[in-house]
Amino acid sequence: MALQDKYKELLDTAKTLSIANLQVREQDNVLYIDGEAPDGAAKDQLWNTYARLDPDFRAGDVVMNVNVSAAVPGSKATVTTDSSNLNIRKGPGTDQPIVGKAAHHATVTLVSKTNDQWWLIRTETGEEGYAYAQYLSPQT
Repeated sequence: MALQDKYKELLDTAKTLSIANLQVREQDNVLYIDGEAPDGAAKDQLWNTYARLDPDFRAGDVVMNVNVSAAVPGSKATVTTDSSNLNIRKGPGTDQPIVGKAAHHATVTLVSKTNDQWWLIRTETGEEGYAYAQYLSPQT
């Protein structure tokens, strides 16, 4: 029996919980599951499902590397430019017009993740637009 079949319930749970960047692979009779959980409760639910399928974790045939993402919609981030303001754009791309700026070290709210490079953000004054994710550090 393939490990993905044996742990189908675990993989289905990961998909249901919207584990981001979910990657599943089998190598040397071990199933590797990688991704980012939206919150601690989702990660706990994954481990609870795994514990039901392999009580006491004796099989040793699963490695779960699922971390809780610090950068989730609704969380806060700090603008970490070198010293200048961060451009807020109308759309996700440097070709999009600048609609505002967030000050160096300002706190913004992450609204949604467009892709790995761009976040839709909202400043403390309510300005909303897209910012380059490299200049945003999630607050923990």
